[in-house]
Amino acid sequence: MRLFFRENKFLIIALCIFTLVSGVSIGNRFAIEQNNKTYDIVADYNEINLMADQTHKAVSYWLKQFRDQLNITKIGVLEESISSLMEDDSNMHVSGKVMDQVMQEANWEKDYPQAFIDALDKHGYDKYDVLIKMGTQEAVDFVLPAIQQRFEKDKYFTIELNGEAYAVIDGNSKNALYKEPYKLMDSRKGGFSQKTEVIGSKIMYISLGLLPEKVATVQNLGMEVVPRTLCYDGFNGDKYAKAVVAGYKQYGIVPEYLIAGGDSVIGHDDGIQFAEKYINENHIKLGLIENTTQLQNILQYGVEDIAKDNDYNAVRVFSVWDYIQYRYQFYGYEGAKEIENTLFRSVTERNIRVIYYKPIKENKDLFTYVTDMGEYKEMFQNLEKRLANEGFTYGSASTMKNYEVSTVLKLLMSFGCVAGTLLLLRAFTPIRRRETLVLGGLGVLGALAASYVIPNTFEILLSFSAAVIFACLAVTLFTRLSKEFSNRLKPDTPLLKIVQLAGLTLIACVLVAMMGAMMTAAPISSTKYMLEIDVFRGVKLAQLLPIAYFGVIYLAYYGYNSSKKTATTLEVRDIRELLNTTIKVWMLILGAIMAGVGYYYIARTGHETAVEVSSIEMLFRNYLEDTLIARPRNKEFLFAFPAIMMMVYSSVRKYPLWPVIFGLAGVIGMTSVVNTFMHIRTPLYLGFARTGYSLVFGLVVGIVGILVFEGIHHFYIKRWVPFIQSYAKKEEAGN
Repeated sequence: MRLFFRENKFLIIALCIFTLVSGVSIGNRFAIEQNNKTYDIVADYNEINLMADQTHKAVSYWLKQFRDQLNITKIGVLEESISSLMEDDSNMHVSGKVMDQVMQEANWEKDYPQAFIDALDKHGYDKYDVLIKMGTQEAVDFVLPAIQQRFEKDKYFTIELNGEAYAVIDGNSKNALYKEPYKLMDSRKGGFSQKTEVIGSKIMYISLGLLPEKVATVQNLGMEVVPRTLCYDGFNGDKYAKAVVAGYKQYGIVPEYLIAGGDSVIGHDDGIQFAEKYINENHIKLGLIENTTQLQNILQYGVEDIAKDNDYNAVRVFSVWDYIQYRYQFYGYEGAKEIENTLFRSVTERNIRVIYYKPIKENKDLFTYVTDMGEYKEMFQNLEKRLANEGFTYGSASTMKNYEVSTVLKLLMSFGCVAGTLLLLRAFTPIRRRETLVLGGLGVLGALAASYVIPNTFEILLSFSAAVIFACLAVTLFTRLSKEFSNRLKPDTPLLKIVQLAGLTLIACVLVAMMGAMMTAAPISSTKYMLEIDVFRGVKLAQLLPIAYFGVIYLAYYGYNSSKKTATTLEVRDIRELLNTTIKVWMLILGAIMAGVGYYYIARTGHETAVEVSSIEMLFRNYLEDTLIARPRNKEFLFAFPAIMMMVYSSVRKYPLWPVIFGLAGVIGMTSVVNTFMHIRTPLYLGFARTGYSLVFGLVVGIVGILVFEGIHHFYIKRWVPFIQSYAKKEEAGN
């Protein structure tokens, strides 16, 4: 190893320097994260209202409970739509249907006043249009002006008749909602034809304004209304946006957060200028709603564009989706502990700064709300205490300073990746200094060209390259050290010395992987990545490539079957012997097991996975999360890190086959360290703490693993083998 360091000292020095350069970006990001430590909670009015219905108490009672006992003072109020008014129990008496449904009723014209039918025939209609009936004067006074203020005149017609009114809004196939297609027998032509039915329209969900009594209920309690407006393309121009803002002003509402609903921000059909101007003039923070998979944000047209133009004066919003509401008495907990854990992780690990909260529902009865205020109080008190321990405070949500990693920094870091690539090549190929210089020059020119030709893709490629290169460097380090210890030490080397060498090897490899983690995170430590407007691409591939590389480096250092002629070099002979191997049954079985483990490992990576975590593992994770600053990764300290120590141990003891098995497991640990820092939304201090805990616990588990393996092997050699030999001799004597 000393010879390798001596021969490659300039590359190693360059690698260290460029890694230190990445610290500039890392330091700036750390400062931004430290100044972004205030979170807020907005409770959903509609869900609280449904909870109130189940308790036969007024919604004002529950809002007061949320205010006084939970210190929640902001309430999200969804603007009314035709759909919500149809479900309302008040005296509105509003109904709406698409004309396709209306026309399927026999003699449907007779169900409506003739004056309306005449006006409808004159205006014209098709099956995609929406027919609205307002059955009371209250409904007429609310709905009719809303339609007139929001829709273009040629898109609707209305008629008032004796205290009630009718309206027809023009729809089309794009905003229609369809029933699942089904097959219908054609008795005349024979066979079957596919039938689709229009059962609704997005028009029925377009916001028509805030209901006065809901706003009054919230404001009379001294609470703040955060309006939620649903917008859909085709009905969302400047006219619609102006009506929405006029509705806010009517009640004196200047929202602290604009959390868009539907497809886009208000006015998007005519661009983002209106919404952007309104947000800037009123110093409103734009909400980026996290996806249900907890990866990136929901796609809403105009939201990210405004965030970019507005220097990212935006906050990530965590909506308590229904599947989270059901996590009551989950994983064996008595109360809402798992919901508390979910909210805690959203703030600490994913840069969520606004929790859009909905009340708890029973896990066994998905339609029943938990109404014991003690459960809510305990959950929120615990949450506030745990977040305070992490340095967070409850109040007006903080935003991040806009930061972009400079092109110069990215270029310098790309030169570090070039140096790392050259080190990898020199680790198992006999390339000389001149060839190294040529390849290095080509690499530098390639980096310069990429930064100029594809500047946006360049930062992702740079981050991905660093993730793969440094993980492979760490793999090279523990493979080479294991082989060198095997060559230098005798099989009967004292166990204490082996443990010391194994521990130092693990520490060195984790440090190399941490260098890679910094180089991976630094190019994409911009605000847009911290808000998950952009994300790292290629997580799974970045974990697979080092596994494939291990096969190459292991073959280069350990060879295959026969002894190697040239140490630390991949030879044609190694490949030839591998390809000419006679496949045995045990190899197939071992290969199948390793493939299964590999598939499980890759399948478990990321949020969008079909592999579920067991309840026992989740409880163990939660315990670590409650006890430590950051939860170490189970696969690191229970599996991969100890495996690196076991590879050193099994190599020194000259055990066949075991080094390659432990080495493969060790690769997972190196990629996992780098993977921790690919998630830019997760604050840096958590990544460093998580890896530190994994290293400490991994050393302990590794030592225990070596002792257990040594004991089993000792028992096998001293007791089991003599017993089998003695038994065989007795059998032979008996025959």
